[in-house]
Amino acid sequence: MFDWDEKPELNITPLVDVMLVLLAILMVATPAIVYQEDINLPQGSKTKSYKKQKSIQIKINKNRIISIGNQRFTYKNFADSFIMYSQPFPKDMPIYISADKSLSYGDVMYILKTIKEAGFSKVSLITNG
Repeated sequence: MFDWDEKPELNITPLVDVMLVLLAILMVATPAIVYQEDINLPQGSKTKSYKKQKSIQIKINKNRIISIGNQRFTYKNFADSFIMYSQPFPKDMPIYISADKSLSYGDVMYILKTIKEAGFSKVSLITNG
């Protein structure tokens, strides 16, 4: 006769043993698998070579004397002088400003504003850091 109140017991021990063995096999085999995917890279242009771009170096000493190469400009006349000086240069040429640390923030910003008004957009301030 069949007893309806009897509950079957599930024995999951063999299932756990099989899963642990499969996990161990997977852990040992995975580092040995090497995936290789072929990639076709595009051809680069071999005709262009890197050219060092010319730049303008502006130096301002503690007495507010501005030097560009061998030319010297006074602080008061720099705006007009720089606009005349910079006309033959392309406007995408980088400009580097080196200013003495004893100068005020306003003095350096005046030079920066003048360079920006002349049409140059690549302007950097040089530091010792």
